[in-house]
Amino acid sequence: MSEHSTDLEPRRARPDDAETLAQLLHDFNTEFDTPTPGPAVLTKRLQSLLAAPSTIAYLVGEPAAGFALVTLRSNVWYDGPVALLDELYVVPDRRSHGLGAAIIHRLIADAEEQGISAIEINVDAGDVDAQRFYERHGFSGTDHDTGEHAYYYSLEL
Repeated sequence: MSEHSTDLEPRRARPDDAETLAQLLHDFNTEFDTPTPGPAVLTKRLQSLLAAPSTIAYLVGEPAAGFALVTLRSNVWYDGPVALLDELYVVPDRRSHGLGAAIIHRLIADAEEQGISAIEINVDAGDVDAQRFYERHGFSGTDHDTGEHAYYYSLEL
């Protein structure tokens, strides 16, 4: 066992886990020089989001060393909801120990059990490590019908 006694079984986060999730999300954005409103604002938002059925989060490790944040939406092309994996993060010194894989496996198992029709992920073009990680777990960056490369566009309002 490593110096960090870790349970590799991710657990579903509850609204009272919002502060832990907020700190990890803040650390994630800080690590990659992405703007963050700070843990206090994120905690408040996460408490509200996690109380609703359209947001799911997982924590892994004790103390928590990784998380996933997932939002659900309906979609005309599927019978069941579509899950968007908004964030997946493992703290730097715990990477390559199976935490991210454990989260993905739990997410997929729960999604199948809950009748979720698809899981979508947006990955930056230059983030080849993330692309390889998701591809190892069965995700594809191409359209399943056409084989064309998939693109993500956004417009912040």
